[in-house]
Amino acid sequence: MTGLTLRLDAARWRMHLQTVAGATPGLVPVAKGNGYGYGLRRLAAEAEQTIGVDTIAVGTAVEVAEVHDVFGGDIVILTPWRPDDELATELAGDPRIITTVSRVADLEALTDLNRDPRVLLEVLTSMCRHGIFPDELRRVRPLLEHIRFEGWTIHLPMLDEGRYAEAERLGRTALEAAQGPLWFSHLPAEDVAAVARQLGGAGAAAVPTRLRLGTRLWLGDPSSRTSTATVLDVHRVKRGQRAGYRQRPVWADGWILVIAGGTSHGIGMEAPTPATSVRQRAVSVATGSLAAAGRALSPFTVNGKKRWFLEPPHMQSSLVFLPAKETPPAVGEEVPVELRLTTATVDQIVEA
Repeated sequence: MTGLTLRLDAARWRMHLQTVAGATPGLVPVAKGNGYGYGLRRLAAEAEQTIGVDTIAVGTAVEVAEVHDVFGGDIVILTPWRPDDELATELAGDPRIITTVSRVADLEALTDLNRDPRVLLEVLTSMCRHGIFPDELRRVRPLLEHIRFEGWTIHLPMLDEGRYAEAERLGRTALEAAQGPLWFSHLPAEDVAAVARQLGGAGAAAVPTRLRLGTRLWLGDPSSRTSTATVLDVHRVKRGQRAGYRQRPVWADGWILVIAGGTSHGIGMEAPTPATSVRQRAVSVATGSLAAAGRALSPFTVNGKKRWFLEPPHMQSSLVFLPAKETPPAVGEEVPVELRLTTATVDQIVEA
């Protein structure tokens, strides 16, 4: 089969999963979106069979159907419940589903349904995404008798600076409002343990905690995988010759390589730059200038170097330029391709 292929050293990958799980008490694997390039069902199966956890987390209510019959434990829906979400409301009555609630008004509406839902209450962090304001947490106390309270969830930013202090401060505020487990994201396991001991107090048992992991769990060992793309066609071109959908003139003599992998696979899809340092900003400016001139570096490596796109990727293939002095790969040959697996969709996964 030709196309975009992810080759997985399954034994090495599973060893990594078990190592991370062994160092992470209370682990809750996250299986959401595109399944980090592996697919949701595969991740759910690995969570149960390889890692042996009792709970996983999905991103949305729609994703529950993908994992429900593969994973036999509890499933957390990370996107907060809203009253107009019919599917999430239906799932709130499933004894295996844990619903996230991030507004006091929504908790009131959910309790009115009399579904005896299992609920995680989200605390607003410095991310400013979802959550109940810390000074409003005490308002939920009278409502807890109408739900099965599973604890507080605290979704922290990824930056290290101030993260531990925020976790400790918000955890303390939440526990003063109501006792329950603390569920964290983006906090090292050793910091979670330290917060649990600190909030437990001298001579007291540590506070129960859970830690959600996604990227570091599933993608934390890059050496366990490689990705390649099939060369579909090779054409010799002359400088000035027009090619591609947009009939752009080729800037030099060379070769056009038609390579499997396009926008439907996530190739060429960019996110806003997270540049914070002077160097990162300089790189962004240089890259932007090249793009404005119609030049963009592809993720495909040919003869040891990444090569330029001739034009933006097509839906399922890309046109890549190779200088005339290079020997082109043969049709059917596979070349390395760098994938951002959180946005990639491959044609096949081959286990080694």
